[in-house]
Order: sequence, then structure tokens, then C-alpha cells
Amino acid sequence: MKNGQPLALAVALVIGLWFGRGCGWGSGDESTPAVAFHRHWNASGDQARLLNILQRVEDLYVDTFNRSRLVDAAIDAMLEELDPHTVYFSGEELASMSENMEGNFEGIGVEFIIQDDTLMVVTAIPGGPSEASGIQAGDRILLVDGEAISGPALDNRRVMDLLKGPRGTQVTLGLARRGQEFQAHLTRDRIPIQSVVAAFNMEDNVGYIKAIRFAAKTAQEFEAAMAFLEEQGATSVVVDLRGNGGGYLNAVVDMVELFLEEGEPIVYTEGKSSPRRTYSTRRKGPYAQWPIAVIVDEGSASASEIFAGAIQDNDRGIVVGRRTFGKGLVQEEFPVPGSGALRLTVARFYTPTGRAIQKPYSEYEDDFDVRLQSGELYHADSMPLVDSLRYVTPLGREVFGGGGIAPDVFVPWDSAATSSWVSEWIWTGVLRDAVFTWMDGRREALTMCDNANAIESLSNWDAEVVEAVYAEADRGGWPWREPSEEEAAKLRHRFLAQVVRALWGESASYEVLNQGDEGVARAVHALLDEQAFFRAGGTVSLGLTNHENIIHSNNQEHGF
Repeated sequence: MKNGQPLALAVALVIGLWFGRGCGWGSGDESTPAVAFHRHWNASGDQARLLNILQRVEDLYVDTFNRSRLVDAAIDAMLEELDPHTVYFSGEELASMSENMEGNFEGIGVEFIIQDDTLMVVTAIPGGPSEASGIQAGDRILLVDGEAISGPALDNRRVMDLLKGPRGTQVTLGLARRGQEFQAHLTRDRIPIQSVVAAFNMEDNVGYIKAIRFAAKTAQEFEAAMAFLEEQGATSVVVDLRGNGGGYLNAVVDMVELFLEEGEPIVYTEGKSSPRRTYSTRRKGPYAQWPIAVIVDEGSASASEIFAGAIQDNDRGIVVGRRTFGKGLVQEEFPVPGSGALRLTVARFYTPTGRAIQKPYSEYEDDFDVRLQSGELYHADSMPLVDSLRYVTPLGREVFGGGGIAPDVFVPWDSAATSSWVSEWIWTGVLRDAVFTWMDGRREALTMCDNANAIESLSNWDAEVVEAVYAEADRGGWPWREPSEEEAAKLRHRFLAQVVRALWGESASYEVLNQGDEGVARAVHALLDEQAFFRAGGTVSLGLTNHENIIHSNNQEHGF
């Protein structure tokens, strides 16, 4: 075999798989579309042209090159001609994504930061080996199986390589805690990655659930969270899907089913080579009579939009927030010979009323900036609602397609909470590191605190928070300016939430973050005032609201 043949064969196999999905791959039946595809390519000369170029590059190019990298580049360039969501993942990228979507990875179960060339534990993940071994926030990891890991060469990749590993394998850590050194012997295990990161009751028996993805175990986590809320006395629920970019279709179908009657439509999919398939409820949901509000924003996409669209189109509840991202395409994943996988768009999804949620591909670039400049993030009447894409729900509500889910109750963007000044400290890790440093010097005092109010009551809290962030920014070489009073208040609020998370977990941190959150406040207000569309005994409850939240139905104005 000539040197060029492996490269050409690899690309040919990838291309053959790409076009041969569901076409009798390897069946040998010449009547299949797969064989017809290959005949077409041979006849057209497209395959020959591609392979000829690859062969000449392999045989004659002046310098040596990475063959795999060239193949990856060729695949990426080909897929760029399609939609933004059809992509190829290398083996390494696929493994990382699989961990997040399958809901676990294998390792010792710690969150960490690298500070002053030292590996420090931020928190031991509940249920993992580190927590079981007594490892605590603030511990320094100095040795891994006798190998020193501190120093300027320490980085996240090296830490992951040392601490992660197959379930059942053992590792010995050398740690330091408040000047005392000790060892911990751990057996690696599966570490759960939660999708439902918060579940608790708020005022007047309104439950709150935060889901950050739709992964393999999200539906089970969500149903368990709903059962927990019910046990705690909740009778209605706010489902927060802000920033949730989607995930598995089956997960969202199972979640929506909890709130609908038997036989009601959730979503349907259809594509050129994918016949229409409707997903409907298979049972009466245990929470079919619960009032429900769904909070979304411009970061809510795909499965989040299916969830919100199904609740809205079935007149089941209200959608609160801002227009969602507008990703209405369905991808299937196909393994690629060698390593990696192709994630191919095979269909579009449609809400029960027939709305296509997918926005034009041209709107992907600078989407947020366009929304900001148009005023859409601040004013409900700036949302691009097209009359020709108007649909009507069974109860006569008007809803719109053509680019995301438009909310029933609009919530303007909080520019202070997301100012460039505050956001920069979050993105760069300055806030996270400042929180850790501040806690590290006050762990004894923090052991006396049992809630967020007690933390805020610590001596000189207000001044220390901003000073801690400034000190961390200086250490990292990040420029900073004096914040406005409102920005400083938001920063202290986020700082407090991070401290609470480190002490009592992520769900507790959302209890702090929700204080002063207008989206949550409006959702709760709607549910408590019975302003939500929800069905009970065949009736629909409607209330009045201000002009900004008006929605039109049968030429009459109703508020939510």
C-alpha cells in the first residue's frame, strides 16, 4: 500500500459514513441508497477529485505534516458548508462531552483550583471518594502516589491526568491542612455530574428547580426533585432553564410528560430523510394540575425550547424571561472509523402548534450584540415577532415561530448583574479565587455560621469582599476600576453565593442568587396571583398585569 492510501482511505470512510446514514451500510444490497450514493460519486468524479488531491499532498508536499490533523481540517471545512450544529468531534473531544452528557466521570471527586503553584481543594463532590475520605475545602494536595505536583509547571491538564482514572483503581494523596501533613488512600469511582443543581421551596409553597442541561440522567434527577418539593409542601413550581443549552431529546420528553395529560403532544420532528415523528405523553403526569412557570433567556436552546414550547402550546403554564436562542434542529451522532464522531443534523423540531423554533443561520453571528443594540433585551415590544409565523394554541393564545420561544411575561436584562466589570471577574476566575482565599483565612469563623445571613454578619464583611477581589485581580495582573455602588452590591451578592456553595452545596447557593432575581420574582408573582395559564377542572385562570406583559388572544388583551 502506498503511503498516501491511509489518508485517502480515512477521508473516504468518513465521507461514506456521513452520506450513508441509515442506508444499509455494509449490507451488500446494490439497491440500497448507500450503493447508489457510491455509484453517483464514482460517476460524478467528486470522490476521485478529492482522493487525487489528498494523494498528491501525501506523496509530494514539501514538508512533513500531521496526517490526522489534515483529515480533521478537511472534515471541518466540509461541514462548515452545512448548518452550525453539524460538527465532527475528535476522540478526545468526544470523551469529554460524553462525560458531561452521560452524567458521570471516573476519578476522586474534587473541585480544585491552582493557586500559588499549589493544588487546592475547593470542595469534595458529595458522594465521591474524596468526601468519604474526609478531604475538605482548603486542603492542599502536595503529592499524588508519591509524586510532587506543586510548582510552575502545574496546570489543569496535568492535574486531571493524575487524579482521574478508571473506577476501582487506587491513588494515595499527600495533603496539608492548616500546617499539618497527612495521607489519604482513595479508590477511584464514578463521580456524578448533576444536571438538576437546585431544588427547594420558596414562599407560599412555590417550588424552584434549576436544570443546567438535558443529559442521560436529567429526567430521573428532575422527577426526584419534583418528589422532594412535593414532600416539602410545594403545590406549584418554577422551572429555571436560563442558560441551559439543551441536550437529549428523550430527557426533555420525559420531563414535560410529568405536567401534561395522557396523549398530549410534546414535540414533533421532521426532515428530508426523517419522516415526521410525534412525541406525545404516554400517561397522565403526576403534576398535571400543578401551576407551572418556566424561566428562559437568550441562552436557553434546543431541549429547553422544546420544554418551554410544550408548556406554552398546550396552555399548560407561562413562560417568563426573554426570547430563547432559536435552535430547532435535531442531531444524531455517528461513530467515525478510527476515533471521534459525526454529529449530523437530520431533522427540525416543531412545537405542538407547528412552530419551527430554528432561527436563520445568518443570525448566529453576534446574536447577543444584535439583541442588545435592537433593545430586545430591555423591551418586550422589540422582540422580532413575525405576523406570518403566528400560531394559535387550543385556548386561543397567539404564539410565534421563526426564532426561539417568546415569553408570556417579559423580564428585562439585568445590566448591573452582568456588567463587563462583574462579568470579567467571573470569566477570568478572579471571583472564584478571591472567594477561596477569603475563606481560607476565615475557616474557623465560618464553622460558626449556619446560613448566609450569618456570613454577611461577619466583621467587616462589606469592605473585605471588594478588597479580596481587588487583591486577586492585582495578583493575576488584571486591570480593574472602581465599581459603581450597584455593581459592588451585585459583586458582594455573587461572592456570598460562592461562599454558600462551598459550605453547603450548589442548591443552597441558588437560594442566595434568587434573592433579588427579577425573573424568579415575576414567576412566583404570576403563580401566587393565579395569573398562569393552567388547567384545573377545565378552567383557565387569567389575571391582569401591566402593559409591558400584555399578550393578545382572540383580539382581546389578557395578562399573565
